[in-house]
Amino acid sequence: MTQAAKSSARPLSPHLQIYRLPLAAWLSITHRITGIGLTLGTLLLTWWVAAAAYGEESYDVFADFISSPFGLFILFGFSVALFFHLCNGLRHLLWDVGKNFSIAATKTSNTFVLAGTVILTAIAWLVAYF
Repeated sequence: MTQAAKSSARPLSPHLQIYRLPLAAWLSITHRITGIGLTLGTLLLTWWVAAAAYGEESYDVFADFISSPFGLFILFGFSVALFFHLCNGLRHLLWDVGKNFSIAATKTSNTFVLAGTVILTAIAWLVAYF
């Protein structure tokens, strides 16, 4: 058998279309994406502070934008990203000190990260409107 025939008979490594990533991997990838989103979201916070410093006219422009449906959507996404990044970051801190590395503990912490994100986001938006 030639070398080319040997290498073509070998199985390929799993591709993303075949291999299914575990939830912990998806949460880790999303953690990085939300970090980028939070960095971009600080531009919104900078606009808010700058608008307040420049006077009433500038602040009214900001207030009109942030109270629009698109502005509320961005603000909601920012809050979800913030709380997800917080919850997942706490889990990463536990991993950094060597805790919760078992598969069962990782599955439990997956649930805590997702539930914590939903609960903290809901509390923040309920407190903001009531």
